[in-house]
Amino acid sequence: MDILGIDIGGTGIKGAPVNISTGKLRAERLRVLTPRPATPVKVAKAVKTIARHFNWRGAIGVGFPGIVQHGRVITAANLHKAWVGESAQALFHKATGAAVQVVNDADAAGLAEMRFGAGRRRKGKVLLLTFGTGIGSALFVDGKLVSNTEFGHVQIRGKAAERRASDAIRTKKKLGWKKWARRVQEYLNHMVLLLSPDLIIIGGGAAKDYQKFAKYIELPVEMIPAQNGNLAGIVGAALAGRNVSKKTRAKK
Repeated sequence: MDILGIDIGGTGIKGAPVNISTGKLRAERLRVLTPRPATPVKVAKAVKTIARHFNWRGAIGVGFPGIVQHGRVITAANLHKAWVGESAQALFHKATGAAVQVVNDADAAGLAEMRFGAGRRRKGKVLLLTFGTGIGSALFVDGKLVSNTEFGHVQIRGKAAERRASDAIRTKKKLGWKKWARRVQEYLNHMVLLLSPDLIIIGGGAAKDYQKFAKYIELPVEMIPAQNGNLAGIVGAALAGRNVSKKTRAKK
């Protein structure tokens, strides 16, 4: 079955049809710039553009950068404040005319890694952390998702962790890999203390440079890079779209 996966990011919105049995894209992905300001109306228009590009009529899964409960946005730190309280699910359905499932973007990436990537067949507690514009998180216990964890906002030295250790902060402050790794190490130590995970998966934009900074990090638990690269959000969003697809089929 093919489902259109859309990944909404702070700088870009990407989408492509995905075969959810294999995790493979069925067409080349389309990327559009995240509008500024990233209001609900403007982001919905971008989502509509992607759906129209693929002439899409089936189910759609959308990864959203914030807490999403029952399709409604609770937080949207890296988008516009107008998102808070908005039913993203209803908004995207109206824009595309399709059945839509909306999930947290890091949860979507985690679903992809657990099904097709570094977390496949792993039991116990698996923590995915995405280092990009911010720090996203997805927690799995014996393969089951604990949604909307948002561990990038835990406090480290009086600041949200993503304001100290995100990949964007590394670039902004022109930190070398070793110096940035010390910040990441401090954050990971905190997460290990809080959660005692069996495995930590490093994803997001920093995953492609994993070998450059991982050599400076020592942890009492296993740490490995994500395998799905920048397609994880699209693939995971499509996997989340299975839920709305099942509901649609049940109604027929």
